[in-house]
Amino acid sequence: MPNFEKHIFVCGNQRPPGHPRGCCDPTAQAELQKSFKQKLAERGLKGTVRANQSGCLDQCEHGPNVVVYPDAVWYGRVTPADVEEIIESHIVNGKPVERLRLADSCLNTPTCGHKPRKTSEPVIKAADSGLNQTNRASD
Repeated sequence: MPNFEKHIFVCGNQRPPGHPRGCCDPTAQAELQKSFKQKLAERGLKGTVRANQSGCLDQCEHGPNVVVYPDAVWYGRVTPADVEEIIESHIVNGKPVERLRLADSCLNTPTCGHKPRKTSEPVIKAADSGLNQTNRASD
């Protein structure tokens, strides 16, 4: 059997509702990955392109995320409605879908503007801490 020409990795990471980093597979049903598999099969690409469910791709703020290798093209906020366009434009015709593409400046960087800002730890004053003069933290 020949090697796959492309691999499509679909993030399947789940987090609780309302998590600040988001969740790529909130229903835990792998709907996006299943959509890729179905559409690839319909196009006769099942043996040359593989759509895999992956663990966290660590681009959570942009999710749901998809990455296509060996092209190393990252897509964010992908929905099942985008699957046919990605397959037609990128997989079949070699032209990435720019409107979904993640900017290189947002990949693997702590300074991406889409990531939640870390707030400094709250300052706990002695009066608010539940400790009094005779009940110190070191006791």
